[in-house]
Amino acid sequence: MKKSFFLLLILALTFQMKAQPANCEFNRSFITIHFGTGNVRDVNTAVPVNYKRISGSCPNDGYYSYTAYTSDCFVGQWHTLDQDHTPGDISGNMLLVNSSHDKGTFFTTTLNGFKSGATYEFSLWLMNVCKVNSPCPFTLLPNITIQLQTPAGKNIAQFRTGEVPRLEAPYWKRYLAIFTTPPSETALTLIMINNNPGGCGNDFVLDDITFKECVKQPPLVVPAPKTSIVAKRPPATLKPLPKKATPAPAESQAPMIQIIKPLKDSQVFLTPVLKQKAMVFTTPPPVLTTRENTLVKRIETEAGEISIDLYDNAEIDGDTVSVYHNNVQLTDHAGLSQKPVSLRITVDAAHPHHELIMVAENLGSIPPNTSLMIITAGTRRYEVFISSNEKRNAKVIFDLKE
Repeated sequence: MKKSFFLLLILALTFQMKAQPANCEFNRSFITIHFGTGNVRDVNTAVPVNYKRISGSCPNDGYYSYTAYTSDCFVGQWHTLDQDHTPGDISGNMLLVNSSHDKGTFFTTTLNGFKSGATYEFSLWLMNVCKVNSPCPFTLLPNITIQLQTPAGKNIAQFRTGEVPRLEAPYWKRYLAIFTTPPSETALTLIMINNNPGGCGNDFVLDDITFKECVKQPPLVVPAPKTSIVAKRPPATLKPLPKKATPAPAESQAPMIQIIKPLKDSQVFLTPVLKQKAMVFTTPPPVLTTRENTLVKRIETEAGEISIDLYDNAEIDGDTVSVYHNNVQLTDHAGLSQKPVSLRITVDAAHPHHELIMVAENLGSIPPNTSLMIITAGTRRYEVFISSNEKRNAKVIFDLKE
């Protein structure tokens, strides 16, 4: 009996999400969660049991971050994203989740400003960041349940994304659904639950969570045609009326009414990831494909020449490095000391994107291989501390500021 009641409850909630109101026009979003820019405070209002927040663009299992990009994570097993989903949001963040080994809640936040008994559209954009050709022996896919609850913890609506597939190229998918707030409730708690475990796959990004209110349009009223009564013998004092232009039919003057078809559990729209101008790099050598290329620093700069000087960090212990620029080797087994290894690159409209990768050729007498990179870009000066070893290279990216 309890199982039957629970099943009916779930079906009722799902039906509520699927129902599409007639004569409904959605206002602009009055709540938008786009995760800000830079090092923002955590949007989670409750600490997830199986997840922890870190900084960085390649979190490990059971961690999440707010980041503007991903770059060659886990030896190329993830798609590289140059930006988040939000249009025109330069260096804006998205929520990047590397799933925990235990399924469960990864996101909870409280939202205010709803109207009681009103109808809303909920929407978010989601992407599986794992590539199709991942070496995992089995496929783990994101499968997320979205719940909307009252502050007292009562479910008012929920739906599932279903399994989010891996794709050959990175595409954002939009998921949306319709729900109605209960009477006397103006605050809601948004909860997201990952239904599958992590470990090898099931990693994803999401962005641009929005809520739009449904505004009912008044029914179309077509005025009844006027009946003209013409006297057989009009009084002599009446002059004939001047002819007027024939009015347009009432239907063409009426406001347009948007007819929205009922939605399924989730309706999906594909949007390709907007990438920067295509860069043609040479085929990377094995030392760049067999080691992890950890992103250490990403710099946006004006057009011009950039000076790069590499020094041994702290005690000089015989460290040597090779430096690759866009997969082309610039130095081979260069020794690091107090005298810099100097490089120059030019950033301009024709060459807006540059990747420098430092490869440790040995670890010196004091592992790991460490160096100090001094970067001069226009009037800006950066100090970047670099550590690499026989399994991990260090990457620095330069992009032309738009």
